[in-house]
Amino acid sequence: MSTCTAAGIARILAVICLVGSSFGQSYPDESYATDLSTNIGEAEPRDAGVALEFRYHDHDQMTRYLRAVSAKYPALTALYSIGKSVQGRDLWVMVVSSSPYEHMIGKPDVKYVANIHGNEAVGRELLLHLIQHLVTSYDTDPYIKWLLDNTRIHLMPSMNPDGFAISKEGQCDTIHGRHNARRFDLNRNFPDYFKTNTKQPQPETEAVKEWISKIQFVVSGSLHGGALVASYPYDNTPNAIFQNYAHTPSLAPDDDVFRHLALVYSRNHAKMARGVSCKSSSPHFENGITNGAAWYPLTGGMQDFNYLWHGCMEITLEISCCKYPPAHELPKYWLDNKESLIKFLAEAHRGAHGFVVDERGAPVERASVRVRGRDVVYHSTKYGEFWRLLLPGTYRLDVSADGYLPQEVEFIVVESHPTLLNVTLHSAKGFEIRRAALPKPTAGTPGSLSKAIRRTNTSLTSTVETRIIFPDN
Repeated sequence: MSTCTAAGIARILAVICLVGSSFGQSYPDESYATDLSTNIGEAEPRDAGVALEFRYHDHDQMTRYLRAVSAKYPALTALYSIGKSVQGRDLWVMVVSSSPYEHMIGKPDVKYVANIHGNEAVGRELLLHLIQHLVTSYDTDPYIKWLLDNTRIHLMPSMNPDGFAISKEGQCDTIHGRHNARRFDLNRNFPDYFKTNTKQPQPETEAVKEWISKIQFVVSGSLHGGALVASYPYDNTPNAIFQNYAHTPSLAPDDDVFRHLALVYSRNHAKMARGVSCKSSSPHFENGITNGAAWYPLTGGMQDFNYLWHGCMEITLEISCCKYPPAHELPKYWLDNKESLIKFLAEAHRGAHGFVVDERGAPVERASVRVRGRDVVYHSTKYGEFWRLLLPGTYRLDVSADGYLPQEVEFIVVESHPTLLNVTLHSAKGFEIRRAALPKPTAGTPGSLSKAIRRTNTSLTSTVETRIIFPDN
């Protein structure tokens, strides 16, 4: 069915028809508009160099580099701060996309967050090199061009700049610098589904919580060090309330998708999928992946919070056996992880995505979107968008919102491209008026009213369309 002829969604989908897979009309990202304009205004001159050496960059050096890149590539990048650390350092985020300053309808937002533990420093530098690679490859690499044309990539090199400031290069196993300036572990500082987290919220985690509440991220990775494995939810376990920390799997409703995401990273990594232990005393990870709780349970982790509170599928990426290895080893880490970092983000274009609108074609915000049998509820954005990462198969989608009749849609997901679902919700008030006008049931015709309701409900159809957006190579 043509998207442009689908009843009840003309207002949004007419835009899509006009521009095809570029997803059309842009909207400003109001949440951080002030930060964006301020940061660019403070940027270094356009001719500033953006050479990036394989060495560790302190906060001031990192800031200068990010500003220089943003100034040199204004059509592909936008720099903003989501807040400040305890000691007042900016928590920088660089957007890399062909639409860096504005949200494009239907285009997913994805993110990486590194240096959550200040002494786990490799991810911090890898994200700087990922920025460099993306902006310099846009005009020459068709895959990178496709990724940036169809995805908004948010990269936070350091969530814990204060901890990094006191960490020491060459220290592989110490905890010096792990915590923030108030000595809190930031990856134990988020709300927890299984157990009340009584730890005092920190500025860094509060900033991240606000950030991901404003932008609907679809896929995310947090970069750590000290092991070589891709770990996926849940990190905590239902037994946490009883202080039972047995190392047993705690499986999320989307365990199949999480395992797939972890495998995408590990199998594109140069070494991770081999499952080699960092030490003789360390566990062996089959295929280089693990369920978080099966490795070791923890309360207040960031990946569980992303998933359960905001529908963002985040996994934890342990990318170096040594937490803060010597700088001369950084080229090796970049080569090991480059392909994984890129291919993982492209997984945002898997499964189903679409729009929830009302009878007039207006977007329905905060509509509940639930895949039958997977008891985690996602919500539509203020533009009616939703994304649902799923593996190939047949699924049933339940969509509901206050004041509307619930809708049920059956759809198929294939491997080669995402499925576009457009769901029209009808006003419950209007339905009550129509129901009042139906003839009263008479003797000898039991159930005639319910049959009429069923006939009415069959008109609440949804359009199901697939669109290929993956590049050929």
